[in-house]
Amino acid sequence: MNVAIIGAGNIGGTLARKLAGAGHHVSLGVRDVAKAADLAAQIGQGTDVKSPAQAVAEADAVIFALPGGVMPDILGELSQALAGKVLIDATNNLSPGQPLNSIALLTEKAPTASVYRAFNTLGWENFANPMFGGTQADLFYCGPAGDPQKVAEDIIQGVGLRPVYVGGVDQTAVVDGVASLWFALVFGQKRPRRLAFRLLED
Repeated sequence: MNVAIIGAGNIGGTLARKLAGAGHHVSLGVRDVAKAADLAAQIGQGTDVKSPAQAVAEADAVIFALPGGVMPDILGELSQALAGKVLIDATNNLSPGQPLNSIALLTEKAPTASVYRAFNTLGWENFANPMFGGTQADLFYCGPAGDPQKVAEDIIQGVGLRPVYVGGVDQTAVVDGVASLWFALVFGQKRPRRLAFRLLED
């Protein structure tokens, strides 16, 4: 699968490493191509760096791994190219009074795309290594059911996490609640960033 990752910070870079290692072709979509070239060279395995527009044009799925506050600006450049694609919102907007996610903005700018909320509930360290004493961490996500969901789950599994579907985009607040729990435990209670969640069933 061709996956575009918009952003090359801790989250974007880590997801790129894991997905390239799982056999996906990854394009890092960044405005400063030269700055991310070293990262792509380190990852190797069919990873390249392009402008956001170029990365999106050739992608089957697009992961937005940016600070939430820059999403309106970046989407202004990309809205037409996003049509019909699988989009994953991994952003967190921590600005006061703003929604944590960019789901409404993505839905507005790309109404024919399949939009998912995922990869926002854990720190990047847990994407780099999702195993805890032999137990695989879960990733809670939401978005439309059907064939595009299989694409989203393939990406989650490619990172090494177990996907746990909580419903359509109307369940975005539930997924964001998991992010808030992670923030409360790690930043509020000073627990280690190597902290993840597992759904237990009997």
